[in-house]
Amino acid sequence: MTQLHPQTRIPERETAGDGTAVDTAAIDADLRKVEDRLGRYFADRLHAAAGFDPAYRRLWASAREAADGGKRIRPRFLLTAHRGLGGGADDAAITAGVAYELLHTAFLLHDDVIDGDTIRRGRPNVAGAFAADATARGADAARGRRWGEAGAILAGDLLLHAAPSVLARADVDEWTRERLLDILDHGVFVTAAGELSDVALAERLGPAHPALEDVLAMTEHKTAAYSVSGPLMTGAVLAGAGEDVLTPLAEFGRLVGIAFQLGDDLLGVFGAEDVTGKSIVSDLRQGKETSLIAYARGTARWQEVAHSLGRGDLAPGEAGRLATVLEECGARRFVERLLEQHVESAVAVLATPSIPSGLAETLTGVARSCIGRIA
Repeated sequence: MTQLHPQTRIPERETAGDGTAVDTAAIDADLRKVEDRLGRYFADRLHAAAGFDPAYRRLWASAREAADGGKRIRPRFLLTAHRGLGGGADDAAITAGVAYELLHTAFLLHDDVIDGDTIRRGRPNVAGAFAADATARGADAARGRRWGEAGAILAGDLLLHAAPSVLARADVDEWTRERLLDILDHGVFVTAAGELSDVALAERLGPAHPALEDVLAMTEHKTAAYSVSGPLMTGAVLAGAGEDVLTPLAEFGRLVGIAFQLGDDLLGVFGAEDVTGKSIVSDLRQGKETSLIAYARGTARWQEVAHSLGRGDLAPGEAGRLATVLEECGARRFVERLLEQHVESAVAVLATPSIPSGLAETLTGVARSCIGRIA
């Protein structure tokens, strides 16, 4: 799943021409409540797990660690839409923010297993920690890997179940509850389609020569619905907004979600690992069918890329050479321009009377922060 870069943030208090503004201090206070609620959720689970095998408590402790350290971008989107549309100090919005953060963590845990990654945010993830524990107790590498993957899958399953369970307990009327659950369910449904497509493309089980349109569709599905559109729509529903607001927010989220993923593609090859926390070798080793690769396939330098793409033993130096080829063949600039086009299209969607000017200006700042993330 796309990791929104640390530079991606809601701007400081934004004021539009008519004097309206999104109160970012209030949003920050709301986010502290989300953080506190997340902490209490995991504390309760850890307490309940104490009556089972010690490994089960370790599993919940690892899941809690997996949820730590994120930028809470999804709750922030949710709360920004909620506050920007006139919502107040609403416990239901805090509950929804917790649900989306649990969902995000679940997807990360499963994504690491799919990608074979054992490190997340510069430290061992659940799969890595459990594998290391197994080998420390005498297991060979294969058994350790199976133990690690089992732990990560189960932890992801638990949090994937927890997200709608938490959301369903929000103090709202029945119509609103069903609407919120439908939005969350749609996000899960679409994201799974995108993830499956991503794997199919990487394993050469999809189109023999994927077009850029195939890659962009996968990009949209694996990121936009649960990361941007879903949280924005959830915050809007909780603020009492109608379809005239939900429709442009959903489209804004779709376009910005693609822009975030295009930025992620760039970070995965050209980023600085010590700044982004994202490997610049992983995507190339896995043969990820990114927008960069889709463009490079149609250039005269393609064979230089194809020779090394997808090699599990790809060394950092060779990855650096591939990055140079991708820049020289025009792939980097093409994707940067494509990202800029999606950002400007997203900003244009907000130019409607149904979106308050303060919210539109704040979301414009978010969209434009996608540009230049590796500068």
